[in-house]
Amino acid sequence: MFKASSALFSLGFRPFFLLGSGFAAIAIVLWIAGLGGHLSGWQPVGGWLAWHQHEMLFGFAGAIIAGFVLTAAQNWTNQPGPSGWPILLLALLWLTARLAWLLNAPLWLLFPLELAFLPLVAVLLGRMLWAVRQQRNYPIMLVLLLLALTNLFSLLGMQQEQFAWQRQASQGALWLIAALMGLIGGRVIPFFTQRGLGLPSAAAALPWLDNLLLVGSLLVALLMASGLGLRPQLWIALLFMVLGAGHLLRLMRWHHPRIWGVPLLWSLHLAYAWLVMALFSMALWHAGWMNSASAAIHMLAIGSLGGLILAMIARVSLGHTGRPLEPVRAMSLAFILLNLAVPLRIWLTLWLPMTGYWLAALCWFLAFALFVWHYAGMLSRPRPDGRPG
Repeated sequence: MFKASSALFSLGFRPFFLLGSGFAAIAIVLWIAGLGGHLSGWQPVGGWLAWHQHEMLFGFAGAIIAGFVLTAAQNWTNQPGPSGWPILLLALLWLTARLAWLLNAPLWLLFPLELAFLPLVAVLLGRMLWAVRQQRNYPIMLVLLLLALTNLFSLLGMQQEQFAWQRQASQGALWLIAALMGLIGGRVIPFFTQRGLGLPSAAAALPWLDNLLLVGSLLVALLMASGLGLRPQLWIALLFMVLGAGHLLRLMRWHHPRIWGVPLLWSLHLAYAWLVMALFSMALWHAGWMNSASAAIHMLAIGSLGGLILAMIARVSLGHTGRPLEPVRAMSLAFILLNLAVPLRIWLTLWLPMTGYWLAALCWFLAFALFVWHYAGMLSRPRPDGRPG
């Protein structure tokens, strides 16, 4: 039985990292089975494609985002984060929405369950930020609220049987999450690199570049959600080139040769590199030099989003449970498998479609299953040093 006072609900990262990673492992198996026609007698709301598009963003990524921001906000604001009953109820809301979608619940039930989660996360985060008037993190609030709007757009598209709306919403949400990855990654990757290597200081921030990348990323998300970004256009190619160059400049400034000996660091840098590659690939597609945007989308969704999430939760879970920042060796394998899933999904599927899908899904499944196997205990038990959190 759940107890609100248990260690699992003492901070947001504990249940949401565990639920999100477990869901990532299970959902990819269901998706591939559904894609291969092995679940023909079972359809989630809207069908398997709609479910896959929605749940990898609003289900999996949504859980990790909630766990991260509701935990990190303690450090940002010096305010106590939500714990106990608020976290337990929020986790149950997320889980109930996942089950309702998967079990083909009626829309009158699915809509309120699905649409309540992100606004509630935004309210909990907003209370902490407003208490200290911390304007620096207001953009995170903005991204959360925009994600909630794209979620509504996706559900309306499903209700009205408008596949175009669902596609626009999922693409808009994916690039909103990319904006969030750029915003948060721009802070934590240089900081973690400096700490992990014992460097005297982290790479200095470039505020003009940070602002350019945030505004440009939000513009891309708006173009995708509106449908304008889903058709090749030269001026949009230039926008993606500028964003790619900006993120590449960041990555080069953060790089240190010693990161390749530290799995918790090279996994972060490699995930960010997939973001750079996705942006340049989108530029090539919009310029008419690539036949499809699928490669760019999966570089972003698997390599960058999945890779950054796995690397972040592996490190944050250790730090916030009071353990040394030294993951088990199996996590190095998990990072390798996650990155291997990208070329399998993008290039092997060109020659052996179902083989590529199954192998990429297997790599993704094993990567997150390894996290759950090795981290479930520490996420559900009190800190060994006896401190709260």
